[in-house]
Amino acid sequence: MNVTWAASSATSGRFVPTEVTTDIVDLAQRFEELRVQGCGYLEVRRASDFPVLTIGFRGNAAVLQLFPHPDATYLLDNGQSGTGSELVPVMDDWIEFSADFVHDVGQAWALVQQFACSGDFASLGRWREL
Repeated sequence: MNVTWAASSATSGRFVPTEVTTDIVDLAQRFEELRVQGCGYLEVRRASDFPVLTIGFRGNAAVLQLFPHPDATYLLDNGQSGTGSELVPVMDDWIEFSADFVHDVGQAWALVQQFACSGDFASLGRWREL
């Protein structure tokens, strides 16, 4: 199954906006390369332009954003109330997110893979519009 994605460079760490279409194995390989680096950002979509799911992570902290269409942005709530915040990359910027939207990177990656396989974002959890 093929997915279209763009990601941070595994060598420079800078976001490369050029999309590629590959199988999920190649996407997973890039994610693992970024995990070795300690941080990264990926955008993933299926055959159509939308929805787009993104993951930005640093260390064990990850944030998932959803763009169901060009005019809306959502964050995946982690279901826990928390205090504090985390900085994670979004493209080439570092954005601070409240603890309500921070997930364990392994769990977040599993959700990205689920989306990449099914295209279904509703089953991933509770999305909150920005």
